[in-house]
Amino acid sequence: MKTRGAVLTGVGGPLEIVDLELDPPGPGELLVRVHATGLCHSDLSVIDGSRIRPLPMVLGHEAAGEVVETGPNAEFEVGDHVVLSFVPACGACRRCASGRQALCEPGAAANRDGTLLSGQRRWTLPDGTRPHHHLGVSGFAEYTVISGRSATRVPKDLPLDVAALFGCAVLTGAGAAFYSAEVKPGEKVAVFGLGGVGLAAVLAAVTAGATQVVAVDVVEHKRKLALTLGATHEAAGGPDVVAHVRDLTGGGADKVIDTTGVAAVLEQAYAATAVGGTTVTVGLPHPDRTVSLPALNLVAEERTLKGSYLGSCVPRRDVPRFVDLYRAGRLPVDGLLSGRLGLHEINEGFAKLASGEAVRQVVVME
Repeated sequence: MKTRGAVLTGVGGPLEIVDLELDPPGPGELLVRVHATGLCHSDLSVIDGSRIRPLPMVLGHEAAGEVVETGPNAEFEVGDHVVLSFVPACGACRRCASGRQALCEPGAAANRDGTLLSGQRRWTLPDGTRPHHHLGVSGFAEYTVISGRSATRVPKDLPLDVAALFGCAVLTGAGAAFYSAEVKPGEKVAVFGLGGVGLAAVLAAVTAGATQVVAVDVVEHKRKLALTLGATHEAAGGPDVVAHVRDLTGGGADKVIDTTGVAAVLEQAYAATAVGGTTVTVGLPHPDRTVSLPALNLVAEERTLKGSYLGSCVPRRDVPRFVDLYRAGRLPVDGLLSGRLGLHEINEGFAKLASGEAVRQVVVME
């Protein structure tokens, strides 16, 4: 079938809106009519070359839509509404078997190679070129083919522009707070970086019962938004932020979550963590970046530094959990939405994301 999608052909962009030929779904795969896809810094990192991916590629990894066709042996039915997540967990490798589906080994290999979990590509450009898939999703298209292992069924009355956010921002941010940091009632929490992921972490920290949530960012309007979402304090990012957070929290936060993907900020997040506390990082820095941390206090202060990918979540377990929290009014994810765009506006949307003007925009397909 023919569809339109946003294709990255070279580092630096821009994305080109082009006509594509899309093959039918293979075994275990789904053809999904995409309704909404979020703009995320992980997309930007591919555009600017911080994350090396094979090109050309149809971008977009945080999406929701409706199943319109199923391949043989698919686990879904036509008409199902689904959230798409960016790790197609095979369910059989040793990581999946141990409950760590975010680290699925075949899924990681497929994402690296720009294929579906089957190893196949389903796109064709008019000149015969076969574009790659982005993290098994490629949501910046009117229709996409995905592995069924990338999909989670959601209620049909859940607005799909909100549902899209559960595929990345909510899983990554809320999961980092609930699972990786294990925020407990009464704890003090700081979140560095207030994009969609960071604000989802703020929401989850509040839901988990943190008595103090410090929202840190260089952009003032993001800090103010965090306060409306439940943060108790805000702190401007910069050279004085560690002292400020430690002062606000009486010696450091019990749990600190860094979402920026900036090595220097991770060092600040670690320095702002209390004795006996945990620092969690979910951002994706450039592969060449390193961090320098004092080694002694890892032992002497029983400190913990943890990485968190996809919020350490299992999408088919956690998307329904987080949707239930949203529907109960305890995880107001719709507060993260800062704009809805048409596919033709996608480059302007990424410019706003890069500048810090926008938090979480979604492309809504016409």
